[in-house]
Amino acid sequence: MTDRKDDLLNDPAFLRGLTMRRMSRRDLFRTAGMGAGALSIGAILAACGGTSGGGNAGGGGGGSTGGGGGGGGGGIDWNAEPNGTLDFANWPLYIDKKKVNGVVTYPSLEQFTTDSGIEVKYREAISSNPEFFGKIQPQLAAGQSTGWDIIVITNGDTLNQLLRLNYLIELPADKRPNFDANASVAVKDPAYDPGNRFTMAWQSGLTGIGWDPVQVKALRPSNPEITSVMDLFDPAFKGKVGMFGDNADLPGLVMVGMGIAPETSTPDDWQAAADMLQKQKDDGIVRQFFTQNYTSALQNGDVAVTMAWSGDIFQLNLEGDASGLQFAVPSEGVIIWTDNMCIPIGAENPVDAITYMDYVYQPEVQAEIEAYVNYICPVPAAKDVIDPSLADSPLIFPTDADLANTHTYYVFKTPEEQSQWNALFQPIYQG
Repeated sequence: MTDRKDDLLNDPAFLRGLTMRRMSRRDLFRTAGMGAGALSIGAILAACGGTSGGGNAGGGGGGSTGGGGGGGGGGIDWNAEPNGTLDFANWPLYIDKKKVNGVVTYPSLEQFTTDSGIEVKYREAISSNPEFFGKIQPQLAAGQSTGWDIIVITNGDTLNQLLRLNYLIELPADKRPNFDANASVAVKDPAYDPGNRFTMAWQSGLTGIGWDPVQVKALRPSNPEITSVMDLFDPAFKGKVGMFGDNADLPGLVMVGMGIAPETSTPDDWQAAADMLQKQKDDGIVRQFFTQNYTSALQNGDVAVTMAWSGDIFQLNLEGDASGLQFAVPSEGVIIWTDNMCIPIGAENPVDAITYMDYVYQPEVQAEIEAYVNYICPVPAAKDVIDPSLADSPLIFPTDADLANTHTYYVFKTPEEQSQWNALFQPIYQG
């Protein structure tokens, strides 16, 4: 890890904005400050759109040695009229929504239907990259429909497998005018998918720590704040700590906390991180290794401190379902990742899918989504049309300096390296 001071993470106004009690997203960003840092734009682009492993994932496993082929789209008439329906699999808490007479609705999807005539069947069907891949792989291998036209997969091992096995449809380059005009340079031409032949970014985000101030104060009254990755290892929270059950975020964030940059780590570093995680587990500090279900455990009080993704806690507070829960940017740094929209082979409505994928690259559409999800926006121009109280949010529109002290995951150079990595970390969270 760099030893340069990270002004953003040391800016009291910014940290206060991230960790204060949040009753609404608008209130949060009125008080969040902007900071400065020292990471080069090249490093940021590598982080957001580069060769690293999964984040909002629960298990991408880190990037492997290249993207590979992906499936063809040659048999698809991309100029045909849409079929009028779209099956969309996404992660929980990952699109704008509201309740109308007790029924959950999705305003941006409803507007898409109004504008395009395409009805969207939206499901929060993904809680882990490898778990979801395991569910659809039999259909993919048989060349059959998975039941989904769009899936959202994190850059990393699962996405690379989909590409290597030719399980994704190549996107038509001439059907993405909004993407071409408005996509951030951070998500164009990523190393894991050169030319965006098979993917278009949905959102990017950070892996940090979620925590319950009431429980933390009760369990550790002498230090009732969460500021470090090492807080996840404090015996004061024995049996009340949540960790991610994956081999990407789990070792990655721990190495960051140990002062190790995961992207340049060595096998000795991996062993040290594995030893630390095993001791944490053996000492009974970890209550559970989670995928997406960590949010429920935090809401229910089952855990006091847990690994968390940057937008989830804010969304729960916005909905009134997690009053007072907080998200901490650890002083040692954070992990950054990108989730990507893809069309699996066998998709029954590929024209409808590409229509939607390009639709969300309009600034006005992104602004509506971002006002809810609070992840890193792939459309910089959305800043000009979003609610002014959100426009300066470093969590939605980070500058080069705001992304200082971010880290990505190790890129496996050989299958042997990946096997060594998996052998160290998988038994910890699977055992």
